[in-house]
Amino acid sequence: MGVTGPPGPVMDRDEVDRALARLGAEHKAVEDSLLALQDHAGRRLLEGAELTGTTKDRWATTERTITVLWTYFDAYTAALHEAREVRSRRRWPGREELAELTERLRGESVTVSGTSARLAERFTLERLVERMNELYASSLDMVVTADAVWSALPARIDLLAAELNRTRSLAHSVGVRPGEHPAGDELESITHELATLRAQVVTDPLAFWRPAVGSSAPGGGRPDTDRYDRAARALEDVRREIEAVLQVRQDSEARLLRLRDVLSRADRTLAEARAARGEVLAKIAASEVPVVSGPPTALQERLATAAEYRRHAQWHRLSPLLEALEREAEEELLRAREELTAVTAPLAVRAELRGRLDAYKAKVARHGMAEDPLLIERYDVARRMLWSAPCDLRVAEQAVLRYQRAAAEALSGSGPADRRGM
Repeated sequence: MGVTGPPGPVMDRDEVDRALARLGAEHKAVEDSLLALQDHAGRRLLEGAELTGTTKDRWATTERTITVLWTYFDAYTAALHEAREVRSRRRWPGREELAELTERLRGESVTVSGTSARLAERFTLERLVERMNELYASSLDMVVTADAVWSALPARIDLLAAELNRTRSLAHSVGVRPGEHPAGDELESITHELATLRAQVVTDPLAFWRPAVGSSAPGGGRPDTDRYDRAARALEDVRREIEAVLQVRQDSEARLLRLRDVLSRADRTLAEARAARGEVLAKIAASEVPVVSGPPTALQERLATAAEYRRHAQWHRLSPLLEALEREAEEELLRAREELTAVTAPLAVRAELRGRLDAYKAKVARHGMAEDPLLIERYDVARRMLWSAPCDLRVAEQAVLRYQRAAAEALSGSGPADRRGM
């Protein structure tokens, strides 16, 4: 929809003809726009829908606006027709006719009654077109907005509801039901939310519209999908949980076997640690040896519970229990290995001292000093300490260090007399 030119002095014939042509084009554009609005799918849906809230209020206003638009258009049509009749009287209109045409085309020559609180409104043809443009834009915005929401959300909600039904059937097949599993309760919550959301979208689509900031074009903005998106994410989370439960059903036997193996290794490691502790206490003197904990009986009991869940196809209970058991069983095995390491630490220290002593002896022998009396004496002292039971590691370490120092002196060239005082 466009507008005519500004008012001015009495128009000549050419100006009148150009104005009439322009007004005719305006008339055609307005008519086409109104007919398109009349036939718009969104308008037909609005007319047949049971509306609530914001949409109900705005549609009532828009219906009145559309009625006013047609009233304005009829007045515009009549005014244009009358102006054309005046122009058609003569091929070369006189001064009086040109003045009349100027008034009709540029003056407030159009009177419209019954469209507002006032009895009548007067318009120039230019202003009338502007007014129709304003009302048309607001009416089209309301219709396009409602149609956009209806085109976007209900179909997506229905698709999500179909996915929800498939997920619910799958959930029931593995024992995930409301009141028995959190995922079952979540499915019920999503079902209620989707039903509520769809009913609200159908009756009040404008409540689900986000206008574009700074846009004045009809329909500028987008549907508000926040609630739909939250429901979709929640369903995806539940679906993944159900798939995890299904996976449990498929591989639970293998996982239970692996769990038994891990716990058995932890038990054997602890038994080895207890045996090693007895050996350490017997062979190593003046050493703090930590107490070894007992076997993982609590985990064994929970493992038996997991086996019961599997026998009774209680997959929704088995799934979280298996995950916890797998984590705790690995922790138990690690703890058992740490206890074994801590218990056998004195034996490892003794083995390291023995290895160091023999390494230095071999080094001394390679340099032809194996018969050195001082070295023989200090080696024998250190060896007796390391190979006796119980072994005092602190004293044995000092003996090894004295042998090392003597060997280092010998290898550096010092004589036996020099080394006697070491």
